Amino acid sequence: MDKKRGIKNVVVSIVFKILILLGTLLVRRLLISELGDAVNGLNSLYTTVIGSMSVTELGVGSVITYCMYRPIVEGDDDQVAALYRLFSRLYLIIGAVILVCGCIFMAFLPYLAKGYAEADTNLYLSFALMLASILVSYAFSAKSSLINAYKNNYVTTTITSVGMLLQQGLQVAVLFTFCSFEIFLACAIVSTLFQWLVTEIVVHRDYSSVLRNRQRADRATRREVSKNVKAIFMHKIGSVLVNTADSVIISAFIGIVIVGKYSNYTTIMMAMVSVISLFFTPLTSVIGHLCVEEKDAVKPYFEFFHTFNFVLGLVFFLGYYAIIDQFVTLCFGGGGELEMARSVSFVITLNYFIQFMRQAVLLFRDATGTFYYDRWKPLAEGVINVILSIAFVLLFGSEENGVVGVIVATILTNIFICHIVEPHVLHKYVFECSAKKYYVKNYAFIALFAAMLCVLHLCRVELASPVAMLFANGFIAVGLALVPTALIIVLDKNFREHLGGLGKRLNALLRRVRGSGAHDEEQR
Repeated sequence: MDKKRGIKNVVVSIVFKILILLGTLLVRRLLISELGDAVNGLNSLYTTVIGSMSVTELGVGSVITYCMYRPIVEGDDDQVAALYRLFSRLYLIIGAVILVCGCIFMAFLPYLAKGYAEADTNLYLSFALMLASILVSYAFSAKSSLINAYKNNYVTTTITSVGMLLQQGLQVAVLFTFCSFEIFLACAIVSTLFQWLVTEIVVHRDYSSVLRNRQRADRATRREVSKNVKAIFMHKIGSVLVNTADSVIISAFIGIVIVGKYSNYTTIMMAMVSVISLFFTPLTSVIGHLCVEEKDAVKPYFEFFHTFNFVLGLVFFLGYYAIIDQFVTLCFGGGGELEMARSVSFVITLNYFIQFMRQAVLLFRDATGTFYYDRWKPLAEGVINVILSIAFVLLFGSEENGVVGVIVATILTNIFICHIVEPHVLHKYVFECSAKKYYVKNYAFIALFAAMLCVLHLCRVELASPVAMLFANGFIAVGLALVPTALIIVLDKNFREHLGGLGKRLNALLRRVRGSGAHDEEQR
């Protein structure tokens, strides 16, 4: 496996994600203080709904990079160029579909944003501005996927991240200067246009031969691509129904102010998940190339990543639950008024951990292109989740209990659908073996985390100072997480060997960096 390229992709992604996380927290704090909780709730609703239509969330890029792995490895430049032209047209078609879906959704906005009058903003104009920022991204997405297919994810990560930091800087200036929600949203369009410009420059510089090649894909290739794209769309429709439905149902049945409070918790959660997921997602192209070159070596890597998935989740999600209430107050202000009941933060933590435990499976699914075999699963998952969420929000009653009900519905669909079907498909069509051992290990991991979460709930301390309480509970969470982590390192030989190999690789990289720095000093 190309470990050097994989490490570079991961490190660049993590650095930028941390910077973007800090910017996100600053922007949200200013948004709440300058424009209020209602606008924050409306912005969260838009982000959830329209964000699910983004290029990244729709997952078409996974299909593109998967289809290009073999021709790139084999040096078939004509096939790479043909696929690039095919996907360029496909992205334009998808953008047109998203435009139509966005316009249809806009008609129902007043019914889905309960209490939107408190936001004191033009509902339709603000939604249209956010939709426009998503649509612009489709103009250059095929070029970004081309860069990723060559295992240069760090390039697209840098472009996207600098664009996001530019957007956040502009939004801070707008909140201080104009206090306008509409201009605040227009900053995203400026950011996307910047990313488009830089991506065009990079691709024309490094991949001009692909752009000049006018090769067209043959019928068999178009049929294969069409099959995979349809499958990934079905996956993403299910994902939209699960993830978008939660915020939309809370907004429609409870109100956008509660959505705003809930989104404070999920914003921090998703920022954390996006950072730790970078130990997985930037490696998709590297794993994809490995599957082409050394198929027999894939299964041990999967076993390592599954265990690594649990260890990361254990540390970070226990830490999240330990400090989240005080962290929300410190980040967004409000003197405790923005904090929600402990039951809400408990189910949010459990829900996102269970979803995070799919990372290893999804990494290898995207890398091996097994989208097609479980294409009906996400639709069933999405429909069942919507039905259960509506039933539970009515059954659980009051504001915060209703939020708990919606999240419990998502937990159930994840445990009994996603965690059964996805591993079965991967083991059957990629590893060509039974998934029984995986099921035992995976559900044991989930049960162990739930038990540790309950222990942490009982061990949490209450102190007068929020800062002292944050640090005390954080240390307790880390201490609890270290116990099972140490046991795994001792008992799991495969995990220990791969972890040791990764450590040696990082040490060698650090020595090269230090050696380069010392050489530069001598030159000066």
